[in-house]
Amino acid sequence: MNDAKVYLVAVLISFIRVGMQILTKAAFNTGMSITVFVFYRQVIASLFLAPIAFVLERKRAPPLPFRVCFQIFMLACLGLTVYFNIISLALDYTSATLAAAMMNFIPVLTFILAALFGMEVFDIRRLQGIAKVSGVVLCLAGILTMAFCKGPHLKSLNHHHLLGQGDTHSDQARSHSHIKWVLGTFLMTIAASALSLWMVLQGPVLKAYPSKLLFTTLQCLFSTVQSFFVALAFERDFSRWKLGLDINLISVAYGSIIGIGVSYYLQSWTIEKRGPVFLAMFMPLTLAITMILSSFLLGEQVTLGSVLGGSLMVGGLYSVLWGKSKEHVDI
Repeated sequence: MNDAKVYLVAVLISFIRVGMQILTKAAFNTGMSITVFVFYRQVIASLFLAPIAFVLERKRAPPLPFRVCFQIFMLACLGLTVYFNIISLALDYTSATLAAAMMNFIPVLTFILAALFGMEVFDIRRLQGIAKVSGVVLCLAGILTMAFCKGPHLKSLNHHHLLGQGDTHSDQARSHSHIKWVLGTFLMTIAASALSLWMVLQGPVLKAYPSKLLFTTLQCLFSTVQSFFVALAFERDFSRWKLGLDINLISVAYGSIIGIGVSYYLQSWTIEKRGPVFLAMFMPLTLAITMILSSFLLGEQVTLGSVLGGSLMVGGLYSVLWGKSKEHVDI
């Protein structure tokens, strides 16, 4: 029964990720400011997490030295403020399918950075090391394929889009310049690099400040302040700061409460039960679901290049995961 529960939670996390990407893309399709969107999402996430952290951790919270506080501030800048603003801009330039495909690169890139920092080792004279290197090469090939080889559009089975803008949106999507698509692809690569570096660097900080809930809450609070100044610098038209009872409000609320608050907790629970490799193995499921739902809900055109590039990245992910699993078996 416990195994079934872990699998169900892992699948639920995949659907939550899909919901975040599709609703975010839907908000941008209506013209919502990217920087304002990120700011509001961080505000709601902070308001959601802060009372919970205060109630649960106020009596057992460890002391917070200035050095650790500054490290958390910089982590918030890297893994939340920088990541969310760049990935949101890249999503506006490309598609939800491409964003889902790029998620498969994050565990591989995290492995590369961990190896550079001496946290991971690999021996190319052994099969496990060859598998890891091959996985990295496949992921890089996948990124280049998605960036430069869009190919023909695959036929959509649905022409009535719940969250899209009908035929007008499809025409706009088709008119996106190739340069914009390539730029968006490489912006996603930069965002994935920021998130991977954030994952690697937060390990030592968590050892110095082991309260995971307060650690996450502080990052959200710091990112709220940072995101406010970023939004203020890039969006001077305050009429675009207004939120109505529409898809923009739904997207912000979902991304904050479900996408950050609930999802982060479920991911921590799953990693505690089965480890990070188990959770990473479900990332291709996110790509498959996104590819289907983005076509039905947003009317996005799925290209052959996206399918081939995504397949290469999935192959690269599983190659690296296989190499790591074989190392653990040998140990």
